[in-house]
Amino acid sequence: MACSQRPRERMPLPRNAKMLSTKQSRAGKTGPAAENVNPEKPLLQEESCHAKRSSSSPQGGPKKRSAFGDITNARKNQVVAGKKESAKVAPPKAQRAHNTLGVAKNNEINLKKSTKKTPPPAPAEPKEDPVPEKSVQEPKPPEQRQVPAVEDIDKEQLGDPYANAEYAKEIFEYMREREEKFMLPDYMEKQTDISGDMRAILVDWMVEVQENFELNHETLYLAVKLVDHYLVEVVSMREKLQLIGSTAILIASKFEERCPPCVDDFLYICDDAYKREELIAMEMSILSTLKFDINIPIPYRFLRRFAKCARATMETLTLARFLCEMTLQEYDYARESPSKLAASCLLLALTMKNLGGWTPTLEYYSGYSAQDLHPLVKRLNFLLTYQPRDKLNAVRSKYSHRVFFEVAKVTPMDMLKLEETLTSS
Repeated sequence: MACSQRPRERMPLPRNAKMLSTKQSRAGKTGPAAENVNPEKPLLQEESCHAKRSSSSPQGGPKKRSAFGDITNARKNQVVAGKKESAKVAPPKAQRAHNTLGVAKNNEINLKKSTKKTPPPAPAEPKEDPVPEKSVQEPKPPEQRQVPAVEDIDKEQLGDPYANAEYAKEIFEYMREREEKFMLPDYMEKQTDISGDMRAILVDWMVEVQENFELNHETLYLAVKLVDHYLVEVVSMREKLQLIGSTAILIASKFEERCPPCVDDFLYICDDAYKREELIAMEMSILSTLKFDINIPIPYRFLRRFAKCARATMETLTLARFLCEMTLQEYDYARESPSKLAASCLLLALTMKNLGGWTPTLEYYSGYSAQDLHPLVKRLNFLLTYQPRDKLNAVRSKYSHRVFFEVAKVTPMDMLKLEETLTSS
């Protein structure tokens, strides 16, 4: 109510309105000089009308404009009119000519000022800075010009305290760095009593142990890695090979499982071939030989990460797991990089399911391009097609179950068709 009762005379008036009233009063005194106001009167009235229609000013008053005097010639004419009052009144014709020249000159000066402050939107022949303004604003910082199709796969789990989404990218970068430390050499050359076939038999048995004890897949993969890295340092006899395998599963279970099996369980599955003291002694030997550094990168963890990048279904992921688990028995694949092996298994599974190729998101998070994976993908398809170890069928029988979508029964791709698909993608 206080605002509605405020006298209207207290509202701020436009500066142009004050100038107009001053000119009209002085024009009434000078007589012929009143004609000087007429050329500017329509422009001043138009600016005053626009100012009154401003809705952003308080009480509907005009909005202040610092450049108001530059846009119009009102202020300069006010100075000119003051000088004309003290000067002698010229004859009407000469006065008109003088005023016309003064107005024209003022308009020219104001036009130059407005041109400097507000350049024309589209100059006909620009002499300076020939690059258009739009092209100057288009370049973006390098980080914004990265692959636009890459998505943040961890943002959906930022609120989950068990997902560690805030640190997931750094964790897998750290695992990629540790891969270099745990690359396996060709250790079978120095093993006089153990061969690649014996290692395949041991891994086949370890798969059955993992399935019978219902252990995590990470436990199986880590146990196989422990066996390989131990045999790199120690020359062993074949009668100790099963002891090494069972002890490796025990150590991996303590590292990965919430409730690992006890020592007596491993003695039982070995058919009491070893004593309790022998199992504990082998555990100490493996840990001391590996300097207790058993956080070894395994392909299974990378596979889960890459499948998340591809938004793969559980069936597609299971097919990739089957391909990856088949390589555990093959000594030739033991020396492959775990991340590269996981990426190749997933790419082959996606190709077999006709789900597209290697996306920019997969390339970004895996660090491998599709061309980097093509040779290993072909080797995996060859392994799946010709099945070099028919008698060691623990992995195939495991993944032939309905729980695993019977992915072991999937028909392998034709090698020529696979070559064409990889080349075209």
